Amino acid sequence: MTAGGRPGGGNGFGGSNDGGGNWDVTPWSVPARAYHTGMWMGIAGIVMIFAAFTSALVVRQGLSTDWVTTAIPRILFLNTGVLGLSSLTLELSRRSLRTRRDAAFARWLYLTVALGLLFVAGQLAAWKELASRGVYLSSNPSSSFFYLLTAAHGIHLLGGIVALLTLALRTQMIVAVPKKRVAVEVTAIYWHFMDALWIYLVILLLVRL
Repeated sequence: MTAGGRPGGGNGFGGSNDGGGNWDVTPWSVPARAYHTGMWMGIAGIVMIFAAFTSALVVRQGLSTDWVTTAIPRILFLNTGVLGLSSLTLELSRRSLRTRRDAAFARWLYLTVALGLLFVAGQLAAWKELASRGVYLSSNPSSSFFYLLTAAHGIHLLGGIVALLTLALRTQMIVAVPKKRVAVEVTAIYWHFMDALWIYLVILLLVRL
């Protein structure tokens, strides 16, 4: 028995006593798991939202007598390439962080933010192109779903851009404090999901609209 009646010097939580009352609990493991779990739960919610949108599109198209095909602006393909490239630059940033190349970590992170903003600008250009053709949100059911799906994705993507920009402004802290790096990991999960979701939406729009 040790002081305080704890047998074997353990703390009852998987740690150990160093004899000076400093109980050794594995640091940050629970918060890291919590952050990842929270992110995956958030992603699950977004999946449900877009699944509902997809079901509504299919049902509306099947029952519609006023469905008019909406030609997809070609800039959407360029936007897809930009977003895909942003996933690559984010992975390069993460790799630089793991290999302790601090300057490269920050540089790739800022480039990812720039590409995300470029994607948003490209989406605005796509909407402007449709408007120049006289195709608006209320023009027909097809155009309504185009604006709805791309706007919903854009809003969620803006959240990712804010998170990336926050990381970019705190690169020195992230490098200096290892526990802060979990923010990079969970943000990368979200960003790659946004990339995959966009690819799904482009395919859906090409097939259904």
